[in-house]
Amino acid sequence: MKLSGRILWLTDDPAQIRDQLAGEDLAASSKSVPPLHYGVNTDAMISGAACTLGYTGEILGPYFLQNFKDQVEQDGVKGGGFQVVVGGDAYGSGSSREVAVVAHQGAGIELVVARSFQRIFQENMVYSGLPFTTDFSVVDRLKAGEDVDTARFADALPPFFRAVASEGGLMRYGTKLLAGEVAPTYPVDVPARPMNCVEKIIARRTWRGDGQGFGVASVKPGDQVMCETGFRGMHEYTGGMVMALYAEEWGTAPVKNPELVAAFEDHFVLIDRDTVPLRVKSQRLDPARRLRDEMVEACERNQIRLHGPGRALQAGVCHRIVVEDYAEPGTIIVLTDSHSPTAGVLNAFAFGVGSTAMAFALRTGMIPVTVPKTVRVNVTGDAGGVVSPKDLILHLIGDPFFREEHWRESPTDTCVIEFGGPGLAQWNVDELSVLTNMTVEGGLMTGVVEPCAPLKQFLEERRGGGRDFDALFVHADAGAEYVRTIDVNLADVPLTVATPGDSRNRKPLADVSEVPVHNVVIASCTGGSLADLRAAADVLRGRSIHERVRVTVTPSSAEVSRAAEEQGLLSLFRELGAVVTDPGCGSCIGNGPGIPYEGETTASTTNRNFDRRMGAPGPVYLVSPAVAAATAVRGQLTDPRALA
Repeated sequence: MKLSGRILWLTDDPAQIRDQLAGEDLAASSKSVPPLHYGVNTDAMISGAACTLGYTGEILGPYFLQNFKDQVEQDGVKGGGFQVVVGGDAYGSGSSREVAVVAHQGAGIELVVARSFQRIFQENMVYSGLPFTTDFSVVDRLKAGEDVDTARFADALPPFFRAVASEGGLMRYGTKLLAGEVAPTYPVDVPARPMNCVEKIIARRTWRGDGQGFGVASVKPGDQVMCETGFRGMHEYTGGMVMALYAEEWGTAPVKNPELVAAFEDHFVLIDRDTVPLRVKSQRLDPARRLRDEMVEACERNQIRLHGPGRALQAGVCHRIVVEDYAEPGTIIVLTDSHSPTAGVLNAFAFGVGSTAMAFALRTGMIPVTVPKTVRVNVTGDAGGVVSPKDLILHLIGDPFFREEHWRESPTDTCVIEFGGPGLAQWNVDELSVLTNMTVEGGLMTGVVEPCAPLKQFLEERRGGGRDFDALFVHADAGAEYVRTIDVNLADVPLTVATPGDSRNRKPLADVSEVPVHNVVIASCTGGSLADLRAAADVLRGRSIHERVRVTVTPSSAEVSRAAEEQGLLSLFRELGAVVTDPGCGSCIGNGPGIPYEGETTASTTNRNFDRRMGAPGPVYLVSPAVAAATAVRGQLTDPRALA
């Protein structure tokens, strides 16, 4: 690759972004790097609105980085002739949407340089063939006129990534694997070692080679292995792309273990509601329906079970339904959505993947895994009915250890949290799932909860049938290694919020309690469970909603909605003037009631508050359900204990 185009530096200074788009190249080099934007996220790379239009580079390229720093207009990057993009730490934060990589390519970007990459985005670049590096000196070499062999960047990657690159991508690698033409890129006869929960799950599921089955004595952080999957899932944003990739490589070949696959209509089901702004409906509704129809047709053709309104299987957010109906301890669970770690609450190894990886998993029944480092979090103390898992996880991921990725030693490192300790027993599975769900917001691969009483109770009630769940649970070995052990006494955790822009922007609620709020959203895979609705209702009962505040409540599944209706929770919300919707993702991604109106500040129980993610500009604070309800009463961010 020779530099025939321009270099776009994604700086913190909006004026520098504006100047570059206007044609002025930034005087920067590896020795003179300007302050770069932290955590350029996939919502910034390609918005939820643009994602509804399709999944090819031709369609998405003009929308790459649209509205970034409120400076980039449609076709700004592509029209500006940029060939290289340079970012800071945590590049590719957020969603698992592989279309973010496609948008780079469609905009003419041939190389990405950044200080560090988030795990899913990095995998998507490897599998899609977009060159990347953390070596900033390549910028100097390109500017000096050197013809840089970008294929050599793969030499710095672990063996499996190198093998995929040499075969021309993951799909071609998968075809050779199915033909018995590739062997594991890792040793399979390895000595035993003490392992933590995630390592033990991975080791038990590691592929030994064609016809050799699964299971090795041990794995260690940094290993790249191929693993047997359990449940696999996708939704409307991704299903069409997944099945198009599948058909292009394998035609009508059958899906592996289809009984362990499901698709979900959840991201688009609320766009047509009355309180959704007309501009959102006009922009998103028709293309969203086309994506939905494409997924439905592909599922029917491939005999993949389908969840959604009016379907045989219940509607709701995929992550909540996976916990309710599918997740099993000790299994590997993957969906084409970054919040797949939700299912880690059931002592499973659950994580998000891109569309190419899912197509590969559907055909082969396996998924590539980079063995993560593990941080152990021991939870002790009494929450006192006040501190919630939302407070705890915001408190954790906002810590510099996670925010600044102190665990990272190499560009391909990954990390998970293993949650344990007696403090977990005071929360149920609904509540505990918030911990695992939001690990991804801290730049982590996933979270896993060690076996504890709430898990066993949930599984016996939900899966029952006299099964021995103790035999399925995976416990860490004595002497297992952790990159760090963090002891958290809940008495020391304040009510915590994430301030606008990133979930890692933590502050004690007390520091922002004067912030006026106009829009309150109680919803999503992180904030719409039955436990969440109860917590909000307990605060609202006997009170009224502030006159300037509008409230939207979206249960996370049909089952949650039925239970909340039976318990009088939804009628309480309606009587107070809240908008109560059917189950779905909704406003979390700008696709339903609760989208901010112009000039509004939002308090939301969702898990992500990137700029414009909720479908409109305006500050979004992430809070617990109880704080959301108290905020609705006062009209400003409020500690529930402060209500008279």
